Amino acid sequence: MEQNIFTKRIARELNIQEKSVDNTLTLLEEGCTIPFISRYRKERTGGLDEVQIASIAEHNDRLKEIAKRKETVVKTIEEQGKLTDELRKRIDDCWDATELEDIYLPYKPKRRTKAQVARELGLEPLASIIMMQRERDIDGTARRFVKGDVKDTASAIKGAQDIIAETVSEDERSRQQLRNAFRREAMIISKVVKAKADTEEAAKYSDYFDWQEPLKRCSSHRLLAMRRGENEGVLRISITADDEECVDRLKRHYVYSNGKCSQLVSEAVEDGYKRLLKPSIETEFATLSKEKADEEAINVFAENLRQLLLSAPLGQKRVMGIDPGFRTGCKVVCLDAQGNLLHHEAIFPHPPAGKQETARKQVEAMLNRYAIEAIAIGNGTASRETKAFIATVDAARDIATFTVSEDGASIYSASKTAREEFPNEDVTVRGAVSIGRRLMDPLAELVKIDPKSIGVGQYQHDVDQGKLKKSLDLTVESCVNSVGVNLNTASQHLLTYVSGLGPTLAKNIVEYRRANGAFTSRAQLKKVPRLGPAAYEQCAGFLRIPNAKNPLDNSAVHPESYKIVEQMAKDCGCSVADLIDNKAKRQAIDIRKYITAEVGMPTLTDIMNELEKPGRDPRDKIETFEFDKNVNTIDDLVEGMVLPGIVTNITNFGAFVDIGVHQDGLVHISQLADKYVSDPTQVVKLHQHVMVRVVEVDRKRKRIALSMRGTTR
Repeated sequence: MEQNIFTKRIARELNIQEKSVDNTLTLLEEGCTIPFISRYRKERTGGLDEVQIASIAEHNDRLKEIAKRKETVVKTIEEQGKLTDELRKRIDDCWDATELEDIYLPYKPKRRTKAQVARELGLEPLASIIMMQRERDIDGTARRFVKGDVKDTASAIKGAQDIIAETVSEDERSRQQLRNAFRREAMIISKVVKAKADTEEAAKYSDYFDWQEPLKRCSSHRLLAMRRGENEGVLRISITADDEECVDRLKRHYVYSNGKCSQLVSEAVEDGYKRLLKPSIETEFATLSKEKADEEAINVFAENLRQLLLSAPLGQKRVMGIDPGFRTGCKVVCLDAQGNLLHHEAIFPHPPAGKQETARKQVEAMLNRYAIEAIAIGNGTASRETKAFIATVDAARDIATFTVSEDGASIYSASKTAREEFPNEDVTVRGAVSIGRRLMDPLAELVKIDPKSIGVGQYQHDVDQGKLKKSLDLTVESCVNSVGVNLNTASQHLLTYVSGLGPTLAKNIVEYRRANGAFTSRAQLKKVPRLGPAAYEQCAGFLRIPNAKNPLDNSAVHPESYKIVEQMAKDCGCSVADLIDNKAKRQAIDIRKYITAEVGMPTLTDIMNELEKPGRDPRDKIETFEFDKNVNTIDDLVEGMVLPGIVTNITNFGAFVDIGVHQDGLVHISQLADKYVSDPTQVVKLHQHVMVRVVEVDRKRKRIALSMRGTTR
């Protein structure tokens, strides 16, 4: 029953057919992962993609939370003996969290308020009389309530006003009216805490020392910056609307006469607004605006992470990884085509040691001894100097050199994962290995690092950490499964993100592989301890076995569909391998002949696409890049220069670009293109090579303003 209600609401909210939503919810309840549903259950979902399925899951979780909250609300009101049939129906029909809390508010257990004290003194009937605004001698009426702790008429009337104030503040109409006012005209105001104004930590918030703007126009990055300043004790933030106008609107609802009672109601309304209603709605809007800003920041971060994880890989080549440095030298590692560490040593080509000739001979020897095919240099300190030095090395063959982001390499090198991989090596060796492996396969290496440490987010430590982790985990899972994983070379960490696996099964796979040798078929997975039929169904299609006896084991064709391909091959009078190799045979197949009750055109189309290029990597091809040789520091920059750069981070207000001066420049969203841009990710991608023009250089604050307008990319 509950799923049926959820299905109808989700279908309406997301504009998706009810059948697709219902089937998706059923699959999710059965434990299917989003990548699996998206890739292998298109007939049941109507071809929904991962984003739509994730939205259905998110909406379902939210409705479940509301349903659970409704149970608490009903139980609490029932225990008070105040649950009428009408009230129960209102709660049953309500699926909006804010509306539900408004319904519940008058019945919600509270600390002992002024109104509660007045009720205990028996003043509620007096409050009702005043609210009706018909009594002409209210002082005389109030005398009837002077008894016990109520010493005089003034105390009686004041207690009654406290009850009225709370009643107004808890009334659904009052709250909705004030919400509407806040939506239209609320301002967010930021002021500097005077005691912190001249401190060093406050300088970065100087733009917000005296700032205000309409809340509805406040961008997520500005709101998060202000909230961070508030958390650090530098700024004081408030959200408010026009008090006088808000009070007048409320009075028009509650005050409808000119007598003494009306005056008392007017005073109570004003008190209820200032003391109870306004602070409550302010808090609500502060929370809502923060949640909205968090959502935007998390979405930007997740998209950056997706682009980073799907960066172009070099592939299985023998790589030299270099972690550059001046005083401590450059740590050099040599890796085989599978990323295994063959050798490491330090070289000192830069000042203060300056042993260029010795370092050159060391590098030449390593290049030849280990048949190195590519060189990866970290982009940190001494990166450009190291790349220039490597260009002077005399190699026996042409070896491409790449600059690789080393963000998070130090985090990885000190991690438990790195210690397990290289228990006998120090952090510098592990960091250089990570740099080399990132060139070979960014996805396989970066999944080992906490996404928050990879350097592609803004305000990632300021947003809701639970929501951030959930979003980033889904992003990593999506990327890993969209590319596919080599079952025989994947690390335990990478296998963890494969659909249907997780830490325990990933560990069991690696241990089975270590004990029994390389997998020769997907079916062997069934012999892995604790990897049952359900997990096999979820993971098998995303795991690849190059050179397997069955060529389909190195494709995205799911084992459940092998019989279909085998039947196609049989009908063509050839083997599955021949079918993959022979385009003419594939083109002659009428896939409609293979439609069944379970298998439709979406799956058959996917199968044919996969047979065309089995195991195809969806990522782009890697490209080399060179900074302008005449620009090395911020002091070399001149306004008007047009320079090559690499996009290092994307935010909702623009993109940061590395132009080789150890300080990224910002291309503001207004400078990304010659046309209006609402979403930077539609114009630039992470690690994209771009041409930028220097617009402004603030050397004191180390800020560089760039533009891509009118430049060739």
